[in-house]
Amino acid sequence: MKKEKKIYEDLTPIQNKAQITFILVGTIFLFLLFFFWKIQILDHNKFWRQSEANRIREIILPPQRGLIEDRNGIILATNIASFQISIIRENCQDIEQSYQKISRLLGLELSVLRERIEKYKFLPMFQPIVIMDNLDVNEVSRVKARQAEFPELIIQSEPKRNYPYEALAAHVLGYLQEISQEEIRQSISQRRPGDLVGKTGIEKEYESLLVGKEGRVLEIADSLGRRVGEISRVGSYPGRDIRLTLDFALQRKAEELLEGREGAVVVLDPRTGEILALASFPTFDPNKFISRFSPEEWLNLLRDPDFPLENRAIRGLYAPGSIFKLAMSLGVLDSQVVSEWKTYYCTGSTRIYGHPFACWFKGGHGSVNLINGIKNSCNIYFYQVGKLMGIEEIAKYARMLGLGSLTGIDLPGEKEGLVPDPDWKRKVRNEPWYPGETISVSIGQGPIQVTPLQIAAYTALFANRGKSVSPYLYKNKSVPTSEGQADIQESIFEKVITGMWKSANEGGTGRAASVQGFDVCSKTGSTQVVSTATAKKLGEREKIIKTHSWFTGFAPRENPEIVVTIIVEYGGMGGATAAPLAGEIFRLYRENHDR
Repeated sequence: MKKEKKIYEDLTPIQNKAQITFILVGTIFLFLLFFFWKIQILDHNKFWRQSEANRIREIILPPQRGLIEDRNGIILATNIASFQISIIRENCQDIEQSYQKISRLLGLELSVLRERIEKYKFLPMFQPIVIMDNLDVNEVSRVKARQAEFPELIIQSEPKRNYPYEALAAHVLGYLQEISQEEIRQSISQRRPGDLVGKTGIEKEYESLLVGKEGRVLEIADSLGRRVGEISRVGSYPGRDIRLTLDFALQRKAEELLEGREGAVVVLDPRTGEILALASFPTFDPNKFISRFSPEEWLNLLRDPDFPLENRAIRGLYAPGSIFKLAMSLGVLDSQVVSEWKTYYCTGSTRIYGHPFACWFKGGHGSVNLINGIKNSCNIYFYQVGKLMGIEEIAKYARMLGLGSLTGIDLPGEKEGLVPDPDWKRKVRNEPWYPGETISVSIGQGPIQVTPLQIAAYTALFANRGKSVSPYLYKNKSVPTSEGQADIQESIFEKVITGMWKSANEGGTGRAASVQGFDVCSKTGSTQVVSTATAKKLGEREKIIKTHSWFTGFAPRENPEIVVTIIVEYGGMGGATAAPLAGEIFRLYRENHDR
């Protein structure tokens, strides 16, 4: 029997392919298993937040900012209805394409849109970013009509700050601007990027009172961002209203008088320290700050050569000129260097320490005692008594009267000024004090510097016969203003006040401020901006040659009710420019407070 031959097929290639297939399928399965584990376990919180954010949306309800009123209830800062548009980045299908479409829809430059969104890229997911505010009804309607095309945009109503009298009291009220990251970190209460906060003035000083507390709404939205229901609502609380000490009529008059000039006006009640008017010019409209500035617009405002943002009343530093002669008079009498009857003869000029010193009145005042020296503001008289007093004694009395120190007004940014002495010069300039410098300081020239507010407080101290008050603006201030009493006899103040009364009422330098029957007491001054030699070289430039024009005074003489201090930059002589302006303010006050 023939043996059968075994026949079989080699399955090795098939087995190898099957093995590879099994490995690939297993790898894919493991990859899918890992992917599902990552989504469901590792990234659970992340995707849960995203899904909830697509369904549940938190809407912030901004609070109404507190009103700011004058002393009689006239509203100086209020709120009006407005709208803003925000973007939710995560709702964009194609972020770049969305930017371009939104730019065209809103008429907003693409670069500005990118910059605003990029500024807040650190915010949590699904956090709205404000890209445009202060929208009118037409702009809101245009976006609403195309809401389905732009699920990434949401429209919210917001109270918008408004200053109905525009630039009136702008330096007192201040302005709002977008909060900075540094301010967010320093803030005790929760503040959000994009919030507007007080940057200057009362808006900044009392930000915590004015801001209120925001509310929140949790609402359900569909995939297109449309609201379909509400889960919860916590209402917002408005900020506290603030009533100021300002008198609307006096504030408006002060600003009218300054218009077209550079300078400041301070009007206060010497009995309490209440500021009745505080004006600085040039000024600005704080409404313009509510719409967010572009960087170029902001830089242009900062570079304005007239410095409209600078509050000259509390930050302007000037030599006091002849107004300082009041401090000199008080110091001379209190230190008994000379009596009020001691006279010096004024021929219009004199030589001291080998150098010429001039009186403002070239013809000379003749024989002058202290009271007539104040009345006619005679430089020669004060040169002589200043030489006798010496710089240390002069500085002591200046500081006793509040110069060189902050007044403590409830406005941010006040400057303290400077009362110079030999120690100051050694420390700052590394130079000795020269006797001739004392002669200049004795008439308020040289390195001495004051603010108009300091001079108003200093004048109130004379009006009160030595009692000082701290100026303030918030009428309902719970902390009482500090009061002090200069260690100088009241009779000495009366002698100085006699000279001030004669200045306004007996043909002195302040006569243009007199008001019939109101017993104005005054002192004028002028501050030399450049040296006499320099002025001659610049004879063709009138503004540079002209002095700053000062006036300060109070009324009535007995039981004073009002202090007025004015500086007009490059205004010339105080009696010719500042005094007539003061007279108008005294007159208006008397008309409104008919005795």
